[in-house]
Amino acid sequence: MKCSLQPGDQDSKPSTFQSMKRRSLLQFAVGSCAIGFCSGKVNAVNPFVRTKPGQLRLSLAAYSFRNLLTKASNGMNLFQFVDFCQAQGIPGAELTSYYFPKEVTNEYLVELKQHCHRAGITISGGAIRNDFCQSDPAKIREDIEQAKRWIDHYAVLGAPVIRIFAGTQPKGDTWDATVARCVEACETLGKYAAQKGIYLGLENHGGVTAKADGLLEIVGKIKSTSLGINFDSGNFRSTENPYTELEKIAPYAVNAQIKVEMFVNNKNEEADLPRVLDILRKAGYSGWVALEYEEAEDPMVAVPKWLNKLKATMG
Repeated sequence: MKCSLQPGDQDSKPSTFQSMKRRSLLQFAVGSCAIGFCSGKVNAVNPFVRTKPGQLRLSLAAYSFRNLLTKASNGMNLFQFVDFCQAQGIPGAELTSYYFPKEVTNEYLVELKQHCHRAGITISGGAIRNDFCQSDPAKIREDIEQAKRWIDHYAVLGAPVIRIFAGTQPKGDTWDATVARCVEACETLGKYAAQKGIYLGLENHGGVTAKADGLLEIVGKIKSTSLGINFDSGNFRSTENPYTELEKIAPYAVNAQIKVEMFVNNKNEEADLPRVLDILRKAGYSGWVALEYEEAEDPMVAVPKWLNKLKATMG
């Protein structure tokens, strides 16, 4: 695909529709060049070229109900979690992998997907555990194979993005060696996810991604058309200004999770939700914004209140 648009000869002034169509094609061409489609090569991940203003959609992460979803009796399952989302009048649900049955069957996935559809709930994404920085190659291969299985599961569900972790630098290992292992694993998974039409969102989640610069260094070395950043508003904990860190990563976001607290030099304070959402909007981010509630108050009581605050802030 060529990256230049060749307008045809026009005998008359183009219509408004034609002008709009040309602008859309130009934006598509520029965006395609930005992610490496023009040359046929897969380039390193760069900030996404987006049409502004962005559109934000509200979701809820199943992790918000982690205690109920892991309770043996009188708890909650994912079907009930979806029903809770429907009752709150929100359009999305993030289905964290931790709360699926131990043995995930295709029949279960289809039933859950159809339940979401009947409830009018869109599956906004998924989330898995992994560590691609560990020094044991066999353990990294295990995490890669497990991640592939979850990519297959989420593909059946129709999830557009999966949150993944980078990991922690092993004691005695060098930064460069640790990052190289992480990059290689992410590239392997990125190729697999691309076949399924799914984005992987590498989260700012401590370890080698505790600071924006570390996360961006890793992302900048990954060659993939199916990887970006999972923007987690509450996970920059060892910095004087977490909002500045979030501004750095927002242009790369393929998913967003919102926490109700922020940390300034490891001291927690209530999050400035309008400011966080404004960071996403200014970056042109369009997509899901999932509340991930982690505080001590009963989520059955607290989550509806925070969802209402987000609804008001998002408009």
